[in-house]
Order: sequence, then structure tokens, then C-alpha cells
Amino acid sequence: MTGNETLIPKHGGYRKLKSFQVAQLVYDLTARFCDRYVDRRSRTCDQMVQAARSGVQNIAEGSQASGTSKKAEMKLTGVARASLEELRLDYEDFLRQRGLRVWDPNDPLWRDLIARKCVTADDVALWVKEAAVRGRDGRDGHNGRNRQDQLSAASPQSMTSIWAEFAANAALALIVVACSLLDRQIAAQARAFEAEGGFTERLYRVRAANRNSAFSSPSIQSMKSKPSIKH
Repeated sequence: MTGNETLIPKHGGYRKLKSFQVAQLVYDLTARFCDRYVDRRSRTCDQMVQAARSGVQNIAEGSQASGTSKKAEMKLTGVARASLEELRLDYEDFLRQRGLRVWDPNDPLWRDLIARKCVTADDVALWVKEAAVRGRDGRDGHNGRNRQDQLSAASPQSMTSIWAEFAANAALALIVVACSLLDRQIAAQARAFEAEGGFTERLYRVRAANRNSAFSSPSIQSMKSKPSIKH
């Protein structure tokens, strides 16, 4: 550490974190998803929305706490990661219990969504609409028109299942991205803590640096160099 180290380093700035941005998008998607596909009076609806919110809030709180506690930052980031993992299981349970497909991470549709780099819930909703029309083979053209005809002829219940499968898997894909980003974030925080310590260590270094600076100041040195007066 250099003598320019400050006691309270820069902290916050969580809105610029990619993990925060993706987690916030997941939160927005989950609120919409639960409003449309999950009974609002159910415990599951509340749990999914709260888990999504916890992911966002704990990233922000951890970033803000980093100024005085790296330990708290790691803990809160870990809570965010755990909340999103809980949400991931809820989406998988939703699909499994309804006999709908959980897409593999290597699924072309999954990769297509990630490549789209959606920013808002509206962006994701547009992708879901386009992908559902293309169908599982992911092709446009004549097959796409046939797919549109199939969707038009489908019963309301079948249509709901189709939209739900695509919407839930879109959320799952983004949750996996957010979790991966948080895993890297926690690893980086751990390395920083090992190398630099926490607030107590920083306090010691700053106080030591201030003492050394005061001791080496010109006025102190001049006093040390003056000869003592003997009587």
C-alpha cells in the first residue's frame, strides 16, 4: 500500500456493475412473470419476487458497505448469489411441475437470447414473442408462417403454456448469467481481502503512514538536528 491510501476508499457505484444490471433485469422479468403466470395469492409468487428483489438489493448493499467492511461486502454479495440460485430453482420447479421443458444452456435459443444483450424487460418480451413464433427449430421463413398458423390455432391453455415456457427459460438464462458474474465478483473480493485485509488493517496502515509522515516532516527534522544547550 502507498502512503496515499485513504481510510474510506471509494465505494458504491453498484449501478455500473454488470451483475447489478442483469439482476435488476431478472427482478423486472420476475415481477411480470409472476403477475401473469403465478397465482398472486400464492406463497410461490411472493417468494419468487422477494428472491429476485434480494438479489438486486444485496448487490447494492454490499457495494455500499465495501467502504468500511470488505467482509460485509463479500457476505452480502454471497446472499445475492444465494437468492438468485433460489429463484433459479423456483423457475425450474415451475416448468417441471407443468411438464414444460427446461432448456439446456447449450440450446440455440438460450445462446440467441444472451447474444441479444437485452437491457429492459420489454426487450426480453420482444425476444420471447419472436422466438415463440420461430419455434424450437429457430428458423424463419415458410416454417415461421406455419408456426404462426399453429399458434393461432392453439387453445388458450396451450398458448399460455408456450408463452410460459419461453418466458421462464428466458429468465433462467439471465439468472445463470447473473450468477456467473457474481461468482467472479465474489472471487475478486476474496482476493482483494486476502491481499489488503479489511477496515482494521487499513486503519492501521493509514495511521502508521500518518505517523511516519509527521515524523519525517521538515519541522520535526529541524528540531532533531538542533544541538542541545548545555548549562
